[in-house]
Amino acid sequence: MQELFTYFSKFAPLPMEGKNAIAAISQQVSIPKNKNLQQIGQTCQTIYFLVQGLARIYYLKNEIDITEDFYFENSIIVRAESLFTGRPSRKAIQVLENAELIAIDSQKFFALFNRYPEIERIFRKIIETAYVETINRIEGIQFNSAEERYQALIKTAPDTIKRVPLKYIASFLGITQVSLSRIRANQ
Repeated sequence: MQELFTYFSKFAPLPMEGKNAIAAISQQVSIPKNKNLQQIGQTCQTIYFLVQGLARIYYLKNEIDITEDFYFENSIIVRAESLFTGRPSRKAIQVLENAELIAIDSQKFFALFNRYPEIERIFRKIIETAYVETINRIEGIQFNSAEERYQALIKTAPDTIKRVPLKYIASFLGITQVSLSRIRANQ
């Protein structure tokens, strides 16, 4: 739990009483490599904090596996479109390396907001940060070439290239694996 509270502290301080309340509604989860943490069609009711490992959110479009995003240690993983609407998601969360996570029951977590405004503030700031990252990703796809997107990935998340299979990197960048190989060969 300490890793989670250290992560939260980047956004705002959290009193011990709030930490205890979160710990009471959380559990540690271990997921083996290449397993889905949540399936396509499942409603997201859990907020995950990745303590160790690597994960991705993906979806299928015309039977093609497309990676939406990657998640490394010390990050929150949710399928927000499902979490906030209560509708089943068209996306899944897959663990790419053996992973240790903290699973927080979202309904119980949201119920803490009135008693602990600090928790709500932290979660709002996390969601704001994720929203800005999503906008930056969309703009990257809109305005940058595949090579520029690859260069940005190397610059902002160099671990991705080292730890993620190339087929997932290619789909994340919106290109084929052949195109990614060409870009990498020209580096």
